[in-house]
Amino acid sequence: MTTPVCTLPSAPSYPRTYPTFSAYVRTRGTALMRTARSLTANPCDAEDLLQTALAKTYVAWDRIEDHRALDGYVRRALVNTRTSQWRKRRVDEFACEELPEPEGVPHTDPAEAQVLRDAMWRAVLRLPDRQRAMVVLRYYEDLSEAQTAELLGVSVGTVKSAVSRALGKLREDPELRPAELR
Repeated sequence: MTTPVCTLPSAPSYPRTYPTFSAYVRTRGTALMRTARSLTANPCDAEDLLQTALAKTYVAWDRIEDHRALDGYVRRALVNTRTSQWRKRRVDEFACEELPEPEGVPHTDPAEAQVLRDAMWRAVLRLPDRQRAMVVLRYYEDLSEAQTAELLGVSVGTVKSAVSRALGKLREDPELRPAELR
């Protein structure tokens, strides 16, 4: 007779335990990719970042006592890996005056909200890496200032000031102004 794998109700809001690493990745991979994508400027970097974090998780799988806390473990690995990349400061990106725009964005009535979300996301991607990470963790991942500070290894005051500066930049972004004000 086998014991049940999950001791909590299977409602999506409850953390679950996972019998194997691959079961965890199958179940949570999409959500983890969203987090990785939020921390990087392009999808390829997000895939690399997630793969590195999952490799670290795999190596530590047997040492992780509480499998209900795996998302936090992987999220921390994502942030730590991304922070290490910031510190290395690769110089393969070049600043330019104008960003390339996608060709022919369809404008349909129900898509106006999506257009605004896309514009907001592009504006978030233009923020400096550290500010972007803090905005993503605070507003996209819905973490508190204290949780964001702990995850990034900075003070709460640093999170507050960096998020404030980032929000100021977003308010001034010309792409986010209403069409009648442009």
